[in-house]
Amino acid sequence: MTGSPTPAAPTADELLEIADALLPGHSLDEARVTEGNLHHVVLLPGTAAVRVSKRPSSAREMPRRMEVLREVSQAGLPFAVPEPLTPVTRFGERTAVAVSWVDGEAQPEGQGDPGRIGELLRAVREVTVTARLRRLLNAPREKGWAEVLAEEVVPRLPDRWRDECRTRLEAARDLEAVPDALVHGDLCGANVHWSRDGRLIGVLDWDQAHLFDPAIDAALMAWHGWDTVRKAVDPGIYRRARVYDAPFGVGHLVGVLDGRPLVNVEGYARSIVAWLERND
Repeated sequence: MTGSPTPAAPTADELLEIADALLPGHSLDEARVTEGNLHHVVLLPGTAAVRVSKRPSSAREMPRRMEVLREVSQAGLPFAVPEPLTPVTRFGERTAVAVSWVDGEAQPEGQGDPGRIGELLRAVREVTVTARLRRLLNAPREKGWAEVLAEEVVPRLPDRWRDECRTRLEAARDLEAVPDALVHGDLCGANVHWSRDGRLIGVLDWDQAHLFDPAIDAALMAWHGWDTVRKAVDPGIYRRARVYDAPFGVGHLVGVLDGRPLVNVEGYARSIVAWLERND
């Protein structure tokens, strides 16, 4: 499976020019350039984050994702959500948008407080999913997520992993159904901002938001340790989180749960093998 060619990576100066065009009159003296999986990002501390698409698929998806942000930001969450400050604007092969700045910083790995993590997870899963938000979130794929993984990914794994991963995948597929809830899909690391005294300030990057079992978000918080997750959620959510994580890591699972097509299947399989070897 192949997608459209990815444009050549922009230089830092080119990204700063895009930021200046979107936010004229704002100083770029303190600007920092970074990148995520889908976007290059120009950080303007205290002002905005300018997101610039890295590939054609993220350029096409940016308008929808900004509408998701608008809808989530109006959901009454007890923390900040970035909101679009500018229209999505095309710059040649790329699209770009400025979103509001969210203060705070990521917590070091393994140092999350179970009580506050539990409050975060509860707030996300209890968001009222409006009809508009449901329409904006990625539509379910035609084939079931487990079927896609069994057919397209498991056969690409080394022989020693195939049977075990297939068994774990079937266990995840056969979990009892629970009502769909809003799932952030990337609740870890720099996407969750806290104050220095441990208060939750904001949650960034809702690009992978979808409707599914909220145990997915619980599993994503396991970078603070599974014992922390166990203390943060009820036993049912914890049990399902462990089962969803077991086949190849819940971060890989989100790649099919959120409805996006698997484009680089070979690269996806290699990333899974690396995860399996680290967790052997």
